[in-house]
Amino acid sequence: MIKSLRLINFKSFEDETLRLGPFTVVVGANASGKSNIRDAFRTLHGIGRGYGLAEILGGRYGPGGELQWNPIRGAPEEIVRLGRHSFALIVEMSLRGQSRVRPSHARYAIRVAVDQAGSRRFRVIFERLMVGNANIYTSHPRAGDPVAKQDDATNLLVRMAKTGSQKKYGHRVAVRPDQPALTQIGEHNRVVRAHKWYARQVIDILANMRFLDLLPDRMRRPAFPGQDTLGDRGENLPTVLREICEDPSRRNALVSWIRELTPMDVADLEFVRDPTTGLIQLVFRETNGRRISAYSASDGTLRFLAILAALFAKNPVGLHVFEEIDNGIHPSRLRLLLDLIESQTTKSRTQVVTTTHSPGLLSMVGDETFDSTGVVVRRPFTDDSVIASVANLPNAKNLRESQGLGRLLESNWLEDAVIFTASVEDTEES
Repeated sequence: MIKSLRLINFKSFEDETLRLGPFTVVVGANASGKSNIRDAFRTLHGIGRGYGLAEILGGRYGPGGELQWNPIRGAPEEIVRLGRHSFALIVEMSLRGQSRVRPSHARYAIRVAVDQAGSRRFRVIFERLMVGNANIYTSHPRAGDPVAKQDDATNLLVRMAKTGSQKKYGHRVAVRPDQPALTQIGEHNRVVRAHKWYARQVIDILANMRFLDLLPDRMRRPAFPGQDTLGDRGENLPTVLREICEDPSRRNALVSWIRELTPMDVADLEFVRDPTTGLIQLVFRETNGRRISAYSASDGTLRFLAILAALFAKNPVGLHVFEEIDNGIHPSRLRLLLDLIESQTTKSRTQVVTTTHSPGLLSMVGDETFDSTGVVVRRPFTDDSVIASVANLPNAKNLRESQGLGRLLESNWLEDAVIFTASVEDTEES
């Protein structure tokens, strides 16, 4: 589980931290920097998938030239904050499968610089993994070589405290600076097995993310049998739902939520095979026996279904990132949508991060979600974005009870409070 994400000189953020809970809501005006947070998560996700920096930031292409990974938005000069030459991302997380002898808290940090000498290539200039109080590894460029060539090696120093002693020992292994060391140390025999285990845990957390930007037209399409992974645009929805429905308890829960979330009186889901193409089509069967295909379902119904499919999956993803999760959903159904997400994220280890402009949704969040609700604001007359925890804004808890968060959002109180607090902090620091 990811507890926080710190962004340093990444796009519009000078040095800001987003605190995460099971369900994290991020609000802010257009162009405030909300999508830059998504880009930071995608950068970490690319690290978890084992990609090189050029692939993560500039796109990954297959042997035939097909695009396998979309680039991070913006030109190279726009990924690093204006006037800077490097950015850093720092993630605090709790590891899975921990035991008494293995600490559960981990901190992963990476700093990436762009070559200013003409090649404009990105390279890792610093990287560290801490687990508990132990420094698992630190990587850094060779002394006296501030801008190494892309094929040069950097030194990776691995240290671990010996149990019951203050004695420390370490090894140096060579890694490439064009790819994070996190996904390279597993290749080296000199790295002890415990360190590889910790690195693997962090890789799994970073790799186990999904970024859903649902399109109803994609969700209406029939799916090829056996495709049990929901596409980022909602592809394969019929076969993903069919896999969920193979478990009677999950099927009953799924149908129950569909009845609650949509105006349709759904009794069951059917998965019809086209005799010509062999593709699987989704069909709703109502209690009166009427059958309705996905082609006739509303956009909001299909979005609900895709969210249900993501949260009820047999092997749920560790972190789902949604853009405007309330898009296309009737305001009267927002409460049920929140109930669904808050209940599922509480019961499982799945986290959800979403942006929203909806005052109605913000007014309905529960106490735990309120504590992990953030607001992103662009400072006046600058390109800098600020992230603030809504719960930490002056008098926010009392105003939430008396007026509601939705009203505070509509009146611009949230943004004004963030700017005022940031200005006070700047004055105190100076």
